[in-house]
Amino acid sequence: MKALRRGRRLAPGARVAVVAPSGPVPEDRLQAGLDILRGWDLDPVVAPHVLDVHGEFDYLAGADADRAADLQRAWCDPDVDAVLCARGGYGVQRMVDLLDWEAMRAAGPKAFVGYSDITALHEAFAVRLGVSTLHGPMVAAADFLKHARAQDHLRATLFEPESVQVITALEGAAALVPGSARGVTLGGCLCLLAADLGTSAARPSARGGLLCLEDVGEETYRVDRYLTQLLRGGWLSGVSGILLGSWAECEPVRDLLVERLGGLGVPVVEEFGFGHGDGALTVPLGVAGRLDAEAGTLTLDAPALD
Repeated sequence: MKALRRGRRLAPGARVAVVAPSGPVPEDRLQAGLDILRGWDLDPVVAPHVLDVHGEFDYLAGADADRAADLQRAWCDPDVDAVLCARGGYGVQRMVDLLDWEAMRAAGPKAFVGYSDITALHEAFAVRLGVSTLHGPMVAAADFLKHARAQDHLRATLFEPESVQVITALEGAAALVPGSARGVTLGGCLCLLAADLGTSAARPSARGGLLCLEDVGEETYRVDRYLTQLLRGGWLSGVSGILLGSWAECEPVRDLLVERLGGLGVPVVEEFGFGHGDGALTVPLGVAGRLDAEAGTLTLDAPALD
């Protein structure tokens, strides 16, 4: 697995587009997130359909075609330096095949930020565009608005990425399987990775990768199902190492993760601080690095952004 093309870091005054590829966005939370971005001396531009709600399915931020058009327009706009997602939820898989990938590939790389349902876009950007992305907090998400750690780490990643080139697991983290490994980061929300199998945007496997996994609100048997599907499909064959993030509102899954992942014979580290948990850290996807399980560190070979 090769490292992907990286976008450029941001500078004061940079224009960033806010899009909603998934679920509907509360206006008050959007405005609060925009205020934070303006406080970073960014110039946020809200895509036309961010506050839309689908007429029939109120779990979607408007029509599939409109959500896709917002994302494509923002990515292809040469005056936009980064694209930030407003929130997750559900909806990316309905719109991802409506994007003009040739036009987006021609536009070149830039910073793209999101997590949760946005995992499907992280995978699509890697497979179809060959560009790295940022698994990080979203503009109108409560965890971003309430937690300084999430804000500070995302800001550092966007403006001074060399300052966060080493990402350290949270206090109390442990190596579920010891060792060290090299690879290219990938992954995101476990249920989305499992749902992506067999689609046109899915990579054939995680071979050569440092796989980041997290999820939210799942019962143990469902986490078991997702992991087993990835194992049975051969998707985990050849993975170099595994970083585990938050499992917020999930039933206890530690023993299950050891049982399902321990047999792969690669380093596995828990509590790496990314995902749906409070104060989530930003993890670049598509960047080469080294995982040290005992030290609980991921050291990137290059900054997340040029």
